[in-house]
Amino acid sequence: MTAGKGMEDPGKEILTIEEAASLLGASMKTLISLLREGDIPARKVGREWRFSRTALIEWIGSGVARDYFQSRKPSAKGGGKRAKAGTEGWDVGLD
Repeated sequence: MTAGKGMEDPGKEILTIEEAASLLGASMKTLISLLREGDIPARKVGREWRFSRTALIEWIGSGVARDYFQSRKPSAKGGGKRAKAGTEGWDVGLD
């Protein structure tokens, strides 16, 4: 069974802009705005945008887009080690 228009396939890793909007529960207008601001992980392939399902989920979990991108850049001193994605942006207090 295939996903209908506007519905993303849960097993698909690389998403179109429509599928990414559906995954995030956002409008196309919002997604395009995020793309223009450079605040969402995406790649332009030819004339179309593509999104990694995993990167989008990690980005949402990071809390702040700029934190996500900073955590993905290799450290100059750390021998290319990256911060664990998805850990920043969440403040959980334990009693």
